[in-house]
Amino acid sequence: MGKVFTKSDLLNEARGGKTVYERQDDSEQKVRVYGDTAIVTALLHMKGTSEGKTFERQLWFSDTYVRTPSGWRYVFGQASIPLPAN
Repeated sequence: MGKVFTKSDLLNEARGGKTVYERQDDSEQKVRVYGDTAIVTALLHMKGTSEGKTFERQLWFSDTYVRTPSGWRYVFGQASIPLPAN
């Protein structure tokens, strides 16, 4: 949907409690490593409530990690729009 969220945005949303997840399960996960960079892709199934309204949807996501001297660090994530219901 073209939205960009900062780390602060995501932390504030999590602390606000407006969205409660009943489940977040991923499948079809693939990890690709290119030197000190790793990209994880997976199909995510989410179910829960947001501002009192229930939702259930699936989407694809990719997360990017970079290896640092202190370990792997999450640096970027992207998600598709919700997939059409089956």
